[in-house]
Amino acid sequence: MTKIKLFLILLIVFAYSCSNEKEISKDEELTVIENSEAFYLGADLSYVNEMENCGVSYKNKEGKTEDVFNIFADGGSNLVRVRLWHNPTWTNYSNYQDIEKTIQRAKNTNSKVLLDFHYSDDWADPEKQEIPKAWLPVVDNLPILGDSIYNYTYAVLEKLSRKNLLPEMVQVGNEINLMILQKDNNANPMEWSRNSFLLNKGIKAVRDVSKNLNKSIEIMLHIAQPENGIWWFKEAKENGVTDFDWIGLSYYPNWSQYTIQNVSPVLKSLIDTYNKKLMIVETAYPFSLLDVDAANNILGTDALISGYEATQAGQLKYLLDLKQTIKSAGGSGLIYWEPAWLSNNCATRWGQGSHWDNATLFDNNAKPTLGFDFYNTTH
Repeated sequence: MTKIKLFLILLIVFAYSCSNEKEISKDEELTVIENSEAFYLGADLSYVNEMENCGVSYKNKEGKTEDVFNIFADGGSNLVRVRLWHNPTWTNYSNYQDIEKTIQRAKNTNSKVLLDFHYSDDWADPEKQEIPKAWLPVVDNLPILGDSIYNYTYAVLEKLSRKNLLPEMVQVGNEINLMILQKDNNANPMEWSRNSFLLNKGIKAVRDVSKNLNKSIEIMLHIAQPENGIWWFKEAKENGVTDFDWIGLSYYPNWSQYTIQNVSPVLKSLIDTYNKKLMIVETAYPFSLLDVDAANNILGTDALISGYEATQAGQLKYLLDLKQTIKSAGGSGLIYWEPAWLSNNCATRWGQGSHWDNATLFDNNAKPTLGFDFYNTTH
């Protein structure tokens, strides 16, 4: 073999090797892009339409007014959560017409959507799960009540689909520590035969829509505070509630027996025991203790936890530490609750302004706080 032939062979081998390296690096880059969606960083923006109608305008970090959905998406958020009440006659928001607007705005930024069915005309939470007024006549007729939750869930999703607004995820209930769809006394003991029947009806509606439309919709069951997840999901499984994809938790350390430092094993245990994905779908931390309006702040001095000051830096530290805690446990997401519920010209049922103005991700000049930077995936 001549030196020239040997040189040409080596040159071809080298060129092929370089080409292969480029292809591998492209594949690695694609893997990184795909994996970036494996952990959700979200925002519950249910209040935004109301806030804007009440005079709020949002600014980006440069101080320029911008669509708040763009601010979140550009900042690194990839999921928008939105609540739905059945027929809230006390407000014009969080009804079907309102969520259409919110979901459209979210999808305009290529954000995924988590739709939160409260199955109530008002707030559903760990202290109350009040049946919608329209279903009250059948509250004690379990088969018909089951049909009501099924038909309603199916109809909402099918209607959204016709407008290309189908959510990627659905919560069947909000903070359902209690038995759902109760009449008066929300301290009623859990009747799992009733509760599991109703939950499975809601779940089946989502599965049927998904199958009939050939669209993937993941299902979440949402409990307030990790310690309640321990017993609730155990009892749910024992009573046949197993067909769901996500464990959703509200986590506010001041109302939980677990700190950021010791909650990780609990989250990991839930993931491993039930083989489900897990997301913290509600959390928040104050950047200030100042109350700027007549609506009392929900998170005051009693919300402070050791190691985290009520400052913008403290808010960011809390969120970064919690994000890392969730990741170390094998969790898949973190959503900030109502980061855009700023002080405004309107009134709640309890006062003028916002009860969350010191715990948003915008300061009192409507610019992002330091805490907003937890969406940045480089942190």
